[in-house]
Amino acid sequence: MKSNLISKSETSELLKIVSEKWGIEFPKIKNVKVHQILDDAQIITGAGIKILKVNEDYLPFLSETETLKKFPSVMVDMGAVKFMCKGANVMRPGIKKYTEFEKDSLVCIVEESQHKFLAVGKSLVASSELDNMEKGEVIKNIHYISDRFWEVGKTIYD
Repeated sequence: MKSNLISKSETSELLKIVSEKWGIEFPKIKNVKVHQILDDAQIITGAGIKILKVNEDYLPFLSETETLKKFPSVMVDMGAVKFMCKGANVMRPGIKKYTEFEKDSLVCIVEESQHKFLAVGKSLVASSELDNMEKGEVIKNIHYISDRFWEVGKTIYD
């Protein structure tokens, strides 16, 4: 795995992109590192941030609980947990509760008993459509606990 510090201008450009995509303001951060973990994936770390970039998607890393709390979420029943941790998409029957989100937005998936974050995905429908849905895919699972990014990410600290 190659890791390198990125320049101040690259850092501010990166934070600007992520701020716009996530709707979250980031303070100025120095010494941001990019860890190339796969051809199509990087983990970006700095003071108080850990971001997973897969292709063109920027995702909050699952260990970053404070950041994850700022995103919309769906709560899934315990029956869905083992499937989520193997990368399955979130299906409508497994959803117990949810906050508001738009189609194509990042949504965190939380389990109902301990309220732990299981995954981060991209919504395939808006939350306003969920009341009228009985079945079907709601969220495409992109990053989940025990995936290849998670395993590598646990070994990266700043």
